[in-house]
Parts: sequence; C-alpha cells; structure tokens
Amino acid sequence: MIVFAASALCLIQANSALAQDVAATVTAPEGAANADQASVNTVEISSKKTRSIVAMGSTEIQKILPGVNPLKALQTLPGVSFQTADPWGNNEQNLLLFVHGFNGQQLGYTMDGVPLGDQQYGNYNGLAPHRAVTSENVRRVVLATGAGDLGTASTSNLGGAIETYSSDPMAERNFNVQQTVGSHSASRTFVRFDTGDLGNGNSAYISVLHHKAKAWDFDGRQSNDQVNAKFIHNSESGKFTAFADWSDKTEPNEDSILHRADLVSPYTRPFLYPDFAAALKYLSATGAPPASVGPNFQNYYSDAQRTDKLAYIKYEAFLGDNLTWSNQYYYHHNDGVGVVAGPINQAGLPGLFAVYYPNQNLKQLFGNSGYATRTTEYNINRDGFISTLRLELGDHAIEAGAWYEHNRSGTFRRWYAFDVNNPSSPYTRPGNLAQPIITQYASKIDNEVIQFHVQDDWKLRSDLSLQAGFKSSLQFAKGTFPIQQLPAAIGSGSTGLPEGEIDTKKWFLPQIGVRWDVSSNDQVFANIQKNMRQFVTYGAGGLSPWSLASQPAFKLFADTAKPETSLIYELGLRDNRQLDMGPLTSFEGQISLYHVDFSNRLLAISSNPIITSFVGGTTLLANVGSVKTDGIDIASTLHFGRDFSFYNALSFNSSKYQNNYTSGTSLVLTADKSIPGSPEWMNKFVATANFGDTEVQLSGDYVGRRYATYTNDMSIPSYFLLGLTVTGKLPAPASFVKNLRWTLALTNVADRKGILQINGSYVASGSYASYSIPPRQGFLTLKADF
Repeated sequence: MIVFAASALCLIQANSALAQDVAATVTAPEGAANADQASVNTVEISSKKTRSIVAMGSTEIQKILPGVNPLKALQTLPGVSFQTADPWGNNEQNLLLFVHGFNGQQLGYTMDGVPLGDQQYGNYNGLAPHRAVTSENVRRVVLATGAGDLGTASTSNLGGAIETYSSDPMAERNFNVQQTVGSHSASRTFVRFDTGDLGNGNSAYISVLHHKAKAWDFDGRQSNDQVNAKFIHNSESGKFTAFADWSDKTEPNEDSILHRADLVSPYTRPFLYPDFAAALKYLSATGAPPASVGPNFQNYYSDAQRTDKLAYIKYEAFLGDNLTWSNQYYYHHNDGVGVVAGPINQAGLPGLFAVYYPNQNLKQLFGNSGYATRTTEYNINRDGFISTLRLELGDHAIEAGAWYEHNRSGTFRRWYAFDVNNPSSPYTRPGNLAQPIITQYASKIDNEVIQFHVQDDWKLRSDLSLQAGFKSSLQFAKGTFPIQQLPAAIGSGSTGLPEGEIDTKKWFLPQIGVRWDVSSNDQVFANIQKNMRQFVTYGAGGLSPWSLASQPAFKLFADTAKPETSLIYELGLRDNRQLDMGPLTSFEGQISLYHVDFSNRLLAISSNPIITSFVGGTTLLANVGSVKTDGIDIASTLHFGRDFSFYNALSFNSSKYQNNYTSGTSLVLTADKSIPGSPEWMNKFVATANFGDTEVQLSGDYVGRRYATYTNDMSIPSYFLLGLTVTGKLPAPASFVKNLRWTLALTNVADRKGILQINGSYVASGSYASYSIPPRQGFLTLKADF
C-alpha cells in the first residue's frame, strides 16, 4: 500500500463525484424532476464512509437507455465488468458480472433494504433488481466495492454489495408517460401516476410497464409486464412506507457457443423456433442433431419464465432528536420455470431416459418429433424482518440491527413429450399443456437466516472519524427430496441425491475504518473488513451441498467444508475542488487501492459435467484453496463550466489462485493462474455536453483480455464499445403537457463484432463457451408529464 504515496494519481482522470453522501434523497421520477439540471454529473461518491462507495442517480441511469437494468448501469463504474446480450441488460441467462474479481454470485443485493438473493440464474433465494422495481422508478443504485454495510441483508456479500433504491412519490400530482421504440421491434411503455400530497403527510404512486423486444439474432420475443405501487405517510413521530411489485417475465434464450480445437464455432447459436419443419429435418431418425456441429447443436427453443410478487412495509420511528428505530417486514413469492426443447439423442440423454423407460422407443415415447421438453421449475416463498436502531450520542453515531429470513424453496426437474402434431412454443408452460413423462426429482429446502450487527461512527475530532463494528451470520438449512432421482440416473455407487441439515455460524465478522478530512477538498479513507458467503441452499444445482451425487459425499462436505471468506483492505483518496484554470472549472475524483485475501474457495468437481447438467448431481464439492487480489480504481470527472464534463474510470485487477487442486487422480495446475472471466484492465469514459435544450452523451467501454479456463491456456480478446445518447426538449403542444422530451440511444455505435463474454461455466483447460457482441441497435423514447 506504500504505492498510494504516488498521490500524483490526481493527474490521471478518475471517478466522478458529489461532495455528499449517496444516501441523499431524490424524490421525483426521471421524467419530471430532472428536466432542468443545474450541472452535469455522472457518478456520486460518498464522503461519509471509510470505504469506496459509488452511486448513479436516476437521471444518469436512464441516459444509458431508458428502462435499463440498474445492474447494467453499473458498467460505467470503476472496477465493474458487466456483459449481457440484450441492450437493456434484462437477459439473466447470459448476464455476467464481476466486481474486483468477485463474480455476481459472490456479491450482495438489496432493494430498499430488502434482500434480493445472490442472483443465480436458477434462483432459489431472490430475484433480479429489475424484476423487484421497474427501472424508471429507480432513484439510485449504490455499489460498495469490497466492503458493504454491516447491516446489508445478504448471505452472499463476499466481495461487496449493490443496493437499489426506489423513488418516493412526488410532492405534486403528476402523470408520467414514456414510450420507447427501436431495433428488432422493441416497444417499452411506461405509465406512472403520482397522487401528490393527499394531506396529513400521505402520498402515493402506481406505475405500469409493458416491455417487448425481439432478440437480435433469432425470432424470440422478450416480454415483461410489471406493476409498482408505493405509499408513504410522514408525521412528526415517524415515516411509514408500503411498497408492492408484481412482475411477469418471459424471455427466450439462446445457447452459448463452445470453442474447442476440433470444432468450427458459429458466431451465434440461436434456436430453430418457429420453423418446425426445419427443426424436424435437422434431426436424424433417432433424434440426433448433425454430428458435424458437435456440442454446438441447435435446440428448437429455450426460455425463462418468471412471475414474482414482492412487497414490504416499513416504519421508521423518531423516538427522539437523536434516536430512530426502523422496522421492515417483507414478503416474496416466485413461480418460475426454465424450459429447453431439444433433441432427445445428445449429451447422454438416451442413457438417462433408459433408466426410467428401459427398452423403449424414445422417439415414440416423446411424441415422435425427436425432441423432448425439459423444465426446471422453481418456487420461492420467503419472508423476513429487518430491525435497525440508530443513536447519536455525543461524538458517537451508534447503530445496531438484526435481520431474520425464512425461505422455503423448491426445484423440480421434469421432462415432457414434444408432440410432432402439436408443437409447443417458448411462451407457454409445458405443465399447462400435459402431464410430465418423467419427474426426475423434486427438492425442498427450508432455510432460516439470522444476522446481527453493531457499529459505531466515532468522531475523534472535527476532521477525523473512526468506524468500527462487527456482524454475526447464522444459517440453518435442511434439504429433502420428496421425489428422489433414481440412483442409476446419477451414477454408479449413488443411492440418490442427498438429504440432511447443515448449520453454519460465524459470530464475529469485524470491520474497522478511518476517515480523515485532510482539507476542505481532500479526504483519505482506509478500511478492513471480513466477509463470508454462506453455503448455497439450492436443490440439485449450483455450488450447493444438496447437488452432490450421494449421501456420503454430503456428509463429507458437512463435516469438512468451510464457507468462503474474504479479508478486504482498502485505502483511498477523495478529492473535490473548484478550479480556475480557464475552461476547467471543477474536478471530482477518487482513487482506491485494495487487497483481498479470499479463502476456502468452493469448486464443483464433476466426473462428467455435460451429463450432470441434465442429471443433477455433482461428484464433489470442495474447498480448493485461496485467491489473492490486488487492484486499483482511478476515476474522476472534469467539469468545463455547466455544459460539458468528461468522466473517466481506469481499473486494474490482479486476482490469482494460490493453489492447485485435484480432480479425480489428476492434478490441475491453477496455482499462480488468473481467475477466468474477469479482465485485468478496464477503462470507461462518459463525455457529456449541453447545447441549449439538447444534451449529447458519448460513452466508451474498454474491457481487456480475459482468460477462459482455470489454467489460462485459452483467452478471449479485449473489446471497445461506444454508446451514444442524445436527449432534447420539445415544445409543449398544450398547456397541460409538461417536460416533453425525446431521447435517442445507440448501442455499439461502431457495430463491432467479436466475443462479448464467457458464459461463466469454466473448465480446467481445452475449451470454453461464449456469447457474442450484439450489433448496433437504436432506440427512440418520448416522455412527458401531465
């Protein structure tokens, strides 16, 4: 950390900022409140924390693309690598996120404090932020890189936290309408009604969203219908908030492309729907795809369907001038299904089907089409309670809190016939059409989480503060299989998928930090924090003990495995000053250095990963060593008056495995290798200019080379993509129309081609799978208030 002495880093353009805490309130939706901006800002930086906290407000989020996923908006921030194949960032199957070398499942996520789980594609404990709150209703998204708040309600925030906040109702009655149209028949309609002040401190809003868009390389239609409602009652004694969200989403998917020395890999791998005649010709008489394409065969279709209901009530009681007590209850129900209609004769499926139907004509059994429909059906029923007490006592700001959640989740793997005379589509649920031929397994996981935290922000003197505290994290999980997979379907020696209980308790996860106001313009911060990721509680999937292939393997894991932990060190400098340097009028920036000791890394080691992806049952799940990470984020905004700014964020991250591991009898040489998927170098910029009533924003995203395998024998090249957004005002056609505006957004302006990302399923060596860069796309949005 002595390197930090090179504080001439201010010469390098760094992060943008506001000299205020990111918890500041913005109460209006993007359409109305931001029509007249005093200045151009890209990113906000907390000045009240001992660690790196950066945020984006609603205006900047919507500039990227109206309706964009809040997580995709984070790709502008330093240290963040985010990729997905659709321009809004809504496709969850091919979403890939890294922050300081930690993948998306090693971060914590909340919305208005409500936990959103770990964001696995086949989720078991939460939902995506854009399904929890409509993008247009997002007030701010906050990223804590490395060390999140001790009170963050998450069991997966090993490498930091991402907090999304919904906007509050407006003070005046308002009716906001936004319509987006664009490439590939895209249409997004958003309508929001704010009641304004109803008297006695009451206000509310309700919004409705309808979104649909075709995929860029196949005939699939992404659709999402969503309703949000929020009510607030303010009084002298406290603030009451009620929020409700309903989201219904259908999203056809495409498969990743496998790259291997013996394969010719296509640019994309779309499904064949809706051309059923071509799909029938594609298969052999036994239901096998062409041998020449190998694993890169085409399915007829695949899709993800998710319906979520989320609600919370919260009361913040003002018990005195210096004492507040916040209590929040939430409920979430999810009903989801992932569907693949694919060939019956590939990836070991004939052997699996023969376990259930020996000596049968499989093609006839599954409807004479050569295809079968596989579903992974999910349900989540969870509720929880968060209580936080805050006390200001002299020079101390003390906080203590607790979080409790009870989650009852289930997963069902089923196989349905695909009738040659009545083919299904990606927009229907197979279970609504027929009974399954095979219910391969059904899992039931009952999980309880309890977390406590205590912290103190002690003002040692006017310019020096010390923050210290700890949290405790306890998890009590029990998994059963009401429908057990047949042992022969898993592999030799198995007696079925495992059942049992695993309790994990970590009573002391400390955090200590210091904040020093060196001057009115400069602030130094330092922080050390220990985090832990609880074991995944997913039945027959993911890095979960209940995905192991036998009861003895489960017992071995329960007796010997340890949860993943991280010890994170941060040191940084914030700077915010007015300048008198000709056209350059102000500068805001932050630089942070960090080091991470990541221990007890868990890895699923399968004897046959291709087959187990269908079967469900990992041979071994074990701790395989540690990872050392060193990195630096440098970011700033230069303001040239009120009408032009230039934001730039440069990041370097080196994350290397410290150990080899054994797979079967083979030693896999991963020691001193870089983790796959995460780039070492990234640079982002946003140039914003105002020309009267028109604003132009050009953004650039450089992502460096990424390794594609654990042993670093294969990699994918860097890319640089440009985005352009132009926003302007229109004259109101009538007196009752306010803030009539238009936005034109272009993605991948230069129409670059290449590999966008690795699909996240890494192997030791020899192959990898990827998704490709989407082409240039354009979208026009009109918005107005009434």
